[in-house]
Amino acid sequence: MKATDEMEGAAALLEASGRYRILRRLEPRSLYDAPDGSTAHRGIFLDVETTGLNPETDEILELAMVPFDFADDGRVFAVHESFDRLRDPGRPVPREVTALTGITDAMLTGTSIDPVEVESFVADAELVVAHHAGFDRRFAERFCGAFRHLPWACSWREIPWADEGFDGARLGLLAAGFGFFHHGHRAADDCRAGIDLLARKLPVSGRRALDVLLESSRAPRWRIRAVGAPYALRETLKRRGYRWDPGEDGRPRAWFVDVAGDALDAEREFLRREIYRRGDLDIEARRIDAYDRYSDRG
Repeated sequence: MKATDEMEGAAALLEASGRYRILRRLEPRSLYDAPDGSTAHRGIFLDVETTGLNPETDEILELAMVPFDFADDGRVFAVHESFDRLRDPGRPVPREVTALTGITDAMLTGTSIDPVEVESFVADAELVVAHHAGFDRRFAERFCGAFRHLPWACSWREIPWADEGFDGARLGLLAAGFGFFHHGHRAADDCRAGIDLLARKLPVSGRRALDVLLESSRAPRWRIRAVGAPYALRETLKRRGYRWDPGEDGRPRAWFVDVAGDALDAEREFLRREIYRRGDLDIEARRIDAYDRYSDRG
């Protein structure tokens, strides 16, 4: 304890000089705000590590979920025991993935994840949060059908980090902005860091990050599908945030994007002007909510 106090004193002295910024290692917490009788909801922060970026052809190597309780106003109460499992993908782990995550073939030998256990773990969840939900949800849904029936939110896309003074929205960069670091690119550690970010107040608005995220998750979005868009303009669509749907369950193959209601007219105009080059074209949009968002099914 004495050594810790001495180190904290030295850190405080360096910070007070104005010449240094100190990053403290994230220490896992089991409680943020004390329960006060407010209605508590169960959230799960989820993260996956995978063999690659394509949920159709790549496999989950690690799945972590950390449950937490929260109030309607974004306060985080208790943080519960995590689910953290490794999974042998049946193929060698790419070297670049091992370099990024530290997960090796030897670590995965004989490991597996039981979808039934996963389904039981998320049975009482009211919201799933991921820092890149457009990536994590697609892998999770393919692995376990229970994730298809839960609402999702994305702590990367749905919190305006740039407006709050951050230079980027990578998890490690956000953590550094709040003065801490963690063991990144291992799923459970990323989940705990994500919850810590959600529990904090944003530097410009003063609102809790989770409060902002909940407000966004409750608001409807509109999904626009660029059916028949010229192949030559695929990079233009990708830069705009469109993702590719290979088509299943009767849906046509198409690029798609989700936008807020106040951006719907501008997105239609972009497609008419830059993609189809037909000013009179009627472009349909489908209303979606957090149950559909970030899923190719929507």
